[in-house]
Amino acid sequence: MVSVATTRRSRITPEREAELYETVLRLLREVGYDALTMDAVAAGTHSSKATLYRQWGSKPELVARALKHNKPGPEPAVVDTGSLRGDLMEIVVGGFDDCRIEQDTALMRGIGRAAHDNPDLLRALRELLIEPALADTRILLDRAVERDEIRADNPAVDFVLHMFLGALITGELIEEKPVTQAFLVNYLDAVVLPALRA
Repeated sequence: MVSVATTRRSRITPEREAELYETVLRLLREVGYDALTMDAVAAGTHSSKATLYRQWGSKPELVARALKHNKPGPEPAVVDTGSLRGDLMEIVVGGFDDCRIEQDTALMRGIGRAAHDNPDLLRALRELLIEPALADTRILLDRAVERDEIRADNPAVDFVLHMFLGALITGELIEEKPVTQAFLVNYLDAVVLPALRA
């Protein structure tokens, strides 16, 4: 299904695609996943609903692709600063400012709740976001193993994405204030790197 949608989507210019994704994200922030409709996306982008279904196939895939498009910063697989801390800093902090972190964290919490009740959304998120992120993180960590910065058999290696997502999603709940760049840097140095270097 994804390959068909990818082929069909090639008819839309990158600028138009970006505009459409921005509308999807704006609507997600305003009304949440469950209340988001293809009719609203069509109206907000001056498209037809038929065009949206032809290009993306379903609401879950459209939302997952909009979230993927929204990812800031470089892809983890291409980041190579020469050190594990430098690589993680580039990925975790490089593409974010505090306002962006607050917006995206709220969006992630809402999408996480929706995915819990919507298997099609969960499947699209796993295919388009989660599995690529796990694979990219593994490449980054394998380089750190080759540089003798961490041990290959360290069990924390399998939980890096869990650690960061947990910090983003629960940070505000526990701290009672928005997650910031400073919080993420402190979390990297106090939790993630010590766990990986243990």
